Amino acid sequence: MGLAITRALLSEGYSVLVASRSRSAEISDLENQCEGRIYFEALDLNQISEIHVWCTTVVEKYGIPYALINNSAVAHGGVLGTMHESEIIETITVNVTATIVLTKYLSRSMLRLGEGRIVNISSIVATTGFNGLSVYAASKSALAGFTKSLARELGKANITVNAVAPGYMSTSMTEGINDIQLEKISRRSALKRLVSTDEAASALVYLLSDSAGGITGTTITVDAGNTA
Repeated sequence: MGLAITRALLSEGYSVLVASRSRSAEISDLENQCEGRIYFEALDLNQISEIHVWCTTVVEKYGIPYALINNSAVAHGGVLGTMHESEIIETITVNVTATIVLTKYLSRSMLRLGEGRIVNISSIVATTGFNGLSVYAASKSALAGFTKSLARELGKANITVNAVAPGYMSTSMTEGINDIQLEKISRRSALKRLVSTDEAASALVYLLSDSAGGITGTTITVDAGNTA
């Protein structure tokens, strides 16, 4: 999903700063293809105490960001009763706490700019539920409330806050879902298929555009009609 978002933003003429624990081969390729428009800075969202310094360093180095895309997430599958506590803590830390703390510090710089876009990547699991993903669903539900409330806080500064809730996609996040389950999900969807990462990324690009300047505090669902 992160790679699809990066590609979509680059195709629309944006400069992109990619943050993750390590630089992937795909990101390295994009750096070579789009030199001067894509940058990488290592960031481990499990290390909450390091986020403030990271944000300060990034703003000093690259300037105030126009948009923040909170896409990073982990999902440990398994029923709650047998899930290790460390997996529960990591899911909430990365998906919720780190997202909020990162947004806290980068939105401060956006306030100085007087405009901005924040997009949180949620999931339809937040509202539909899915067997074995209760903690992940809880973390994505938290982003829904965070999105709405923060939109009210930042609206007066011309900063919009929205969420994109993708349906089931063929990504590393769904590798734990077997083919039979994915086939059932496809049949249940109005379009009889899974949604693509590119389709979800397109919704995000729209939220960054001038045309979406009046949209804030909402969630756009991109799920091939799974929740229709």
